[in-house]
Amino acid sequence: MSKVAIVTDSTAGIPKDVMDQYPLWEAPQVVIFGEETLEDRIDIQPSEFYVRLEKDPIHPTTSQVTPVFFQSLFSKLLEDDYEILAILVSPKLSGTIESANQAKEMYPDATIEVFNSESVAMGLGWQALMAARAAKDGATLAECKEIAEKAKPMTGVVFAVDTLEYLHRGGRIGGGAKFLGTALNFKPILEVEDGAIDSVERVRTRKKSLARVIRLIEERIDGRKPLHLATLHAKAEEDARWLLDVGCAHLNPDEKIYAEVSPAVGTHAGPGVVGLAFLAGM
Repeated sequence: MSKVAIVTDSTAGIPKDVMDQYPLWEAPQVVIFGEETLEDRIDIQPSEFYVRLEKDPIHPTTSQVTPVFFQSLFSKLLEDDYEILAILVSPKLSGTIESANQAKEMYPDATIEVFNSESVAMGLGWQALMAARAAKDGATLAECKEIAEKAKPMTGVVFAVDTLEYLHRGGRIGGGAKFLGTALNFKPILEVEDGAIDSVERVRTRKKSLARVIRLIEERIDGRKPLHLATLHAKAEEDARWLLDVGCAHLNPDEKIYAEVSPAVGTHAGPGVVGLAFLAGM
């Protein structure tokens, strides 16, 4: 019987204790402060990153997982007789899939599949988790990929930000750009749509924006069950826990996960981002 390894990248933000339960490996994005290069969630963790983001005069940038890292990871997994399914961040947000495909070319005789999640944060994370759970139960690579394909249109990410400055600066925003320059007391709400970040609406005050996120998630899931719900936040723990608690009270999910966004995502979303990611219907 073949063994299947699921590989995702650090933008998924899956908590380490959850990942450790499955044949699930994480490839780190790269966070760059000037001349200093750090591997996301390995060399720098979210808590220390946001402290540094506020204090360091150098604004960080990011780079996708390197082909060299993917090559090394694939090599180790293949040596352990794994077939590999890499479920990765949307190419509209990162060049990670290109790096994975370059590494895959180094192993033409191996069974390696690279899958576009068309998502990020726990929208990506839920797809990887569902595939990893199937792999743990003995599913074939084809069956794991089929599960990821089924999960993809059933996932969504809706989030509120304090400012669009970081998304605009990093070039990660699409239709949300029309909110730039609006009054400071308006809080933009965005979502991941077709693999890109797009605007939903703007709401006056932070509290109203968080309540609106829950209502939008309720609309998106449209009563589908089972429901898996996860937070995403960047230095907004109190708001994230409130969002998850109230969201669970309204939506009654079958599973919930409290997760942070990784430093690589936080570089572009900025501190204060908070939202929910769901998988509904499987």
